[in-house]
Amino acid sequence: MSDDEDLFIIREVAAEFERPALLFSGGKDSIVVLHLAIRAFAPARVPFPIMHIDTGHNFSEVIEFRDRMVERHGLRLVVASVQDAIDAGKAVEETGPRSSRNRLQTGVLLDAIEHHRFDALFGGARRDEEKARAKERVYSFRDEFGQWDPKGQRPELWSLYNGRYKPGEHMRVFPISNWTELDVWNYIRDAATSSSPWRTKRWSDARSGSAPSATPPAPERSNRRPTAWTRSSTRWRPPGSPSGVLPGPTTEPARRRWKTGRKRGTSNHGSPAFCHRRLGR
Repeated sequence: MSDDEDLFIIREVAAEFERPALLFSGGKDSIVVLHLAIRAFAPARVPFPIMHIDTGHNFSEVIEFRDRMVERHGLRLVVASVQDAIDAGKAVEETGPRSSRNRLQTGVLLDAIEHHRFDALFGGARRDEEKARAKERVYSFRDEFGQWDPKGQRPELWSLYNGRYKPGEHMRVFPISNWTELDVWNYIRDAATSSSPWRTKRWSDARSGSAPSATPPAPERSNRRPTAWTRSSTRWRPPGSPSGVLPGPTTEPARRRWKTGRKRGTSNHGSPAFCHRRLGR
């Protein structure tokens, strides 16, 4: 999935749903999704709010970074507090040496969705993180209780997304679902060296009414699905082979057998016989 497709998903959700929001935790994945959303609508402001489920255990640097992003880009911020839920008796804090408030975020999140009537939430989940998230779709459907059923998800052939839902249901949307962790770090590196200074200047120009700056270079990422012919450009390739086929045999006896099959006119790219000849079997 390319940058253009990621931006398309964000714009499509903003156009298709009535009350979308973007979940922001201050982690690397949510930062990338927020940056993509800012790029998707620049020089205008992001047309949906940013929601932070505050556990109360965040580093002060995370909160400072969040507030800076909100101020710099004119974002609307919604904060749902786990501590407020505990104080109100809606949640019970865990105790013990390894206690955590991570589980308490689920109830706080569902209450916030119901209160603000959000029907779509952007998230930073990626399929390569764990087996459960590998089953997620880009448009991940949630029922009226906020539950996710992997067998009840919609097909997404040819990047066509079904955003229909009934009252009370909502959709979780993961624009970077097909990214790898390396893609995320490469994007952050490239954005920090190229887009961030431009972004600050662009917003300053837009707010002052002057002409915007030049279009920034899109951050480049590594290929998400590396294949045999992209890992090395020095591997031997049969003469006349198109760029999209796998490399040929790498040993001289196998090459001779492969060439012999070519001369006889019996080779067929992709057929089992061709693969066996190519591998010297």
